[in-house]
Amino acid sequence: MGLSGGQYGLPVPLLLLLTCLQRGTALEHISYVPQLSNRSLAGTLTQSTFTLEQPRGQFSHRSISDSDAIWLVVAHSNATQNFSAPQRVEDIPVPEDFTRRGFYLTLMANRLLYPGNQPGNQLRVLRVGNDTSCSPTKRGCNHPLPGPGPYRVKFLVMSDKGPVAETEWSNETHLQRAERLQAAPGPQSTGTVVIIAILSVLLAVLLTALLALLIYTCYDIRGSTPISGPEQSVCVKRYDTHHMISPPAVGGS
Repeated sequence: MGLSGGQYGLPVPLLLLLTCLQRGTALEHISYVPQLSNRSLAGTLTQSTFTLEQPRGQFSHRSISDSDAIWLVVAHSNATQNFSAPQRVEDIPVPEDFTRRGFYLTLMANRLLYPGNQPGNQLRVLRVGNDTSCSPTKRGCNHPLPGPGPYRVKFLVMSDKGPVAETEWSNETHLQRAERLQAAPGPQSTGTVVIIAILSVLLAVLLTALLALLIYTCYDIRGSTPISGPEQSVCVKRYDTHHMISPPAVGGS
């Protein structure tokens, strides 16, 4: 016993105290993997957001209190290996640090918002990257994601004294990519321009012909039959048909 105490250079009670302190600072592991929403929602995956299922009933451990903050850690997939939980609230990275650090924390909540006995007809999702009005320099801002990813997320529980518990990392999430409009090749583009020019000329000729026909028709009608207005007199020629000859007047003797 004396050799053992001399070998470590510290009394046994002090070693036990340090061991307890180290265990107290270790993060509690929660065997929960965040999942994408499996509901038929519009916009589950977009170019800057994705939707998660709420982690209902996952934070009922004794080490977690109702006042502890539950953060969502959003990270690039290749940055999860180097992730270290912030020890103070002041050290929590913001979305502006995403490019430099590879992760940030958002969607702060507490376990009262994630109960395990919610009615089945309630919508229970978290939309990551859905806040376009907050500043990326603000702690907890749910700013739109900067690219297609891939991303991985997990939940981190923090108290005033530091991190308390964490879940597993999710699987990789790839966002939608914007489809680029490809320009037509040179020869095909030139042919399209020629076709459009020919069609434009033909349309102009057709419109000119229709206009000329309309003018000719109106002129012909006005030249053959005078049209009078309500206040104009109409002159009608007298016609005698060949079978309607009036007999001569018979005078007295």
